[in-house]
Order: sequence, then C-alpha cells, then structure tokens
Amino acid sequence: MSHWAGEMPRYLLYALAIVVGGYVVVVSLFYLLQSRLMYVPSRQIETTPAVHGLAYEKIAFTSADGVALSGWWVPAPESRATVLFCHGNGGNISHLIERLALLRELGLNSFVFDYRGYGDSHGTPSEKGTYLDAEAAWRVVVEDLDVEPRQVVVYGWSLGGAIAAHLAATRPPTEQPGWMVLESAFTSAPDIGSELYPLLPVRWLTQFSYNTLQYLSRTTCPVLIVHSREDELIPIAHGRRLLQEAGNRGRFLETNGNHAVGYSESTAAYRRALADFLSL
Repeated sequence: MSHWAGEMPRYLLYALAIVVGGYVVVVSLFYLLQSRLMYVPSRQIETTPAVHGLAYEKIAFTSADGVALSGWWVPAPESRATVLFCHGNGGNISHLIERLALLRELGLNSFVFDYRGYGDSHGTPSEKGTYLDAEAAWRVVVEDLDVEPRQVVVYGWSLGGAIAAHLAATRPPTEQPGWMVLESAFTSAPDIGSELYPLLPVRWLTQFSYNTLQYLSRTTCPVLIVHSREDELIPIAHGRRLLQEAGNRGRFLETNGNHAVGYSESTAAYRRALADFLSL
C-alpha cells in the first residue's frame, strides 16, 4: 500500500504536466496561426460574370498603402442604387456569381472586390488592410464610377459585415452611404472566437477586433440585418444583438439554411425584404 500511495501522486503529476503542456502548445499554436483561421483566401478565379451571361468590367485599383487590388463592376439596366459588396473570410469574388445575378435582377448595380491576398488582389490580408481595401473600393464607386454616396448600399457578409460597418462608420458626413446590409455578421471577432473555441482564452489571445457592434453604433444610415436561424457558424444571437444596437434604424430578416446559403434558401423572402428596405 505504501508503494502505490507514494507512486500515485507522481503519476498524477506526470499526467497533469502532459495535459498542461499540451494545452500550452494548443494555445501557442492558436496565437501564432490565428491569421490562418481568420483568413482563408483562394487565389483561383474559377469563373466570371460573363460566363453566366452577366455584363461586367474588371477594375484594377490601388489601396492607400499601395496594394494592387481587383474588383468587378456589374451594372444593372435602369439601376436605382449600387451595392458595394464586402465578402466573407473565404474564397474570392468568383464565388459570388449567384449573388450578383440576384442583385442585378433587383435593379442594383454591384461592385465586388477582393481583399488583399484574395483572388487577383496582391498582398497579404490583415485587419487594417481589409479596412483600407474597402475604403479604396468606396473610392472606385463614388469617384471613378461617379455614384452618389447616398445611392450606395454598403453590404457586408460574414467577416465582411465588420468591414462594411467600419467603412460606413468612417465616412465623413458628406459621404454617408444611403443604406447598410449586414448578413450573417458577428458582433466582434473576440465574441465569436470565444464561442467557437470555448476552451481557449480567446479574448486574451486574439490579435483581431473586427468590432461590428462598435462600428454600427457610429453609423447613421438605415440598416438591414439578415441572419439565418440555422447558421451553424455565427449564431443568430449575433444578428439580434446588432439589431438591438441599430435601434429604430434597423430591420431584421430571419432566413433559413446554413451560414453560406441563408439568402439562397430563402430567396423569395430575401428579395422582398431587400427591395422593401431599399424602397425599390
């Protein structure tokens, strides 16, 4: 008995050391590799609007810090507004063809662009970089394409929700967008990170803010929040919280389907809500 009584604590210490050591390794890897978790770009442009019968123009432009960027201008006949679309953290603009076709059917021009490191855009993605890229895309729309700011719909999907909200929040009074749409967006990177990785001290470790909630509080335009009740990645509670922050400026559309296909699973409701929101 004395032998085992003396050995058990040593085994427990060994086991504890292994568990703690493993946890430290996981935490360290998360800290070092979190940029790869945040950004999942694809360089390959798999298709273009023209392949699907949509007229478009490829536009090359440059961010304020000198990064070469790429986007598509997809005009709509007799358009009433222009959507500046900020996509999510994965893929690139060639994955948005269905979305572009739907917006065009609603009489909306679209300008979609790739953040640095995505598609044909140069550079490496970063939080500051994505904000600069969106600002450069805004300049393309209001200056090069000569669209009045009040006729611009700043639209952000998933990670793009934070980028779109930041863009709207940082426009001067004379350049406020007419509308903002936040689809499948999170309240902040630390909020969603702590939910996705509950066993890690994400709020201490994260190098990203992407504080959609804070940026939204600094905007003045009408806001449509679109979120699926079945979103497996970003719970609908994030959309509800954003709606609460928007107050009287906000509307909410609850859709079906997973994180990536909510709008397409509820196409009829989506079309009606977007057209009504924009008074088209």
